[in-house]
Amino acid sequence: MNIECLTSESTIKLLPNLTSLVQDAVANGASIGFLTPLTEEDASTYWRDVASALKTPFRILLIAKIDQEIIGTVQLNLANHPNASHRAEITKLIVLASHRGRGVGHALMNAIEEEARRTGRTTLILDTRAGDPSERLYANLGYTQAGVIPEYARSTDGSLHTTVFMYKLLNYEKVNR
Repeated sequence: MNIECLTSESTIKLLPNLTSLVQDAVANGASIGFLTPLTEEDASTYWRDVASALKTPFRILLIAKIDQEIIGTVQLNLANHPNASHRAEITKLIVLASHRGRGVGHALMNAIEEEARRTGRTTLILDTRAGDPSERLYANLGYTQAGVIPEYARSTDGSLHTTVFMYKLLNYEKVNR
């Protein structure tokens, strides 16, 4: 597995692959902000918006690939206010359903944390659906629960679910995990 950082241009070139990835995730119940059915047009529009955001210094997109197949992505949104230059939000950790449970998410999270360090970010935040495997993944990676909000977001089927907000302070990370 290789992990690569995409530019706006490379994101557009990989649009069909990225579109298929997000459609697969939503079809398999991932809570990543979309409802079913996710059309190809809507998924493609999402990635075009990401490509536009990548033209700024405030968004980073990583992909995981095996051979030429994209099997996962994760994004880092860098806060752009002067009093927040140490913070970033991890969003859209997506792993192809056929590759879940194989360490792809773990590898992407480690890589995005390195990107955060590289940009001087020490406080990372994220949110996830309560009870999802991603909640365990984040806890195992050292993220701390900051709180929960019931009925915060809709699942792919339209039902409301509880969301868990988590954070990690990279400068306080335990050396020997």
